[in-house]
Amino acid sequence: MNLNIQHFFDNATSTLSYIVWDADTLDAVIIDPVLDYDPVNMLFSEESLAELLTFVNAHNLNVHHILETHIHADHITGAARLREKIGAKLVAGSLVPVIQETFVKMLNLDGSEVNPEVFDVLLGDEAEMTSGSLRIKAIHTPGHTPACTTYQIGDAIFTGDTLFMPDFGTGRCDFPKGSAETLYNSIQKLYQLPDETRVFVGHDYQPGGRELAFETTIGTCKLTSKNLKA
Repeated sequence: MNLNIQHFFDNATSTLSYIVWDADTLDAVIIDPVLDYDPVNMLFSEESLAELLTFVNAHNLNVHHILETHIHADHITGAARLREKIGAKLVAGSLVPVIQETFVKMLNLDGSEVNPEVFDVLLGDEAEMTSGSLRIKAIHTPGHTPACTTYQIGDAIFTGDTLFMPDFGTGRCDFPKGSAETLYNSIQKLYQLPDETRVFVGHDYQPGGRELAFETTIGTCKLTSKNLKA
């Protein structure tokens, strides 16, 4: 597998999306796509999705799956729109129903919103799947939310809001059913990976006004993470 990774940055929400592909086969996945939303005028738009699709078409990629690291609170996912446009299947961690059930209770809904079938694939902890020639492993990393999932593809992991660049540290834990203790245990699990494992983060808030950064390593996080050193 000849792994290639291209990042895309949404300035409005500081969100990073990724296209990951095998240069030998052109099989690809998209991770955490953004649907643009203007909260002032309450309008959706698809500029971010168009950027992803332009890249896909320019490189003749075959996108088989769209991976969600978690249910996002700070942006609207573009995964369903992409599924409509390119026919790729939606993937999430198998604990997504916990999120749905939590908000059904909080908002006093009737329960019909608990519908994990909106995703095509729900991956358990340590479960593996293939996406063309790509081999993907799901690592459940709850704490930020109960259903956060890190995806490992080759020597790279995509951590969503679990682990950020070392100068920012880790994700927050104050969402419903979030847990600092659980997040600590999840990151300790990631810290068992080889030090050279590449880490691609879900957000970069550019502390101190520094330039955008989105890639680090497990070894660097263990040595220098602002919140959690090994």
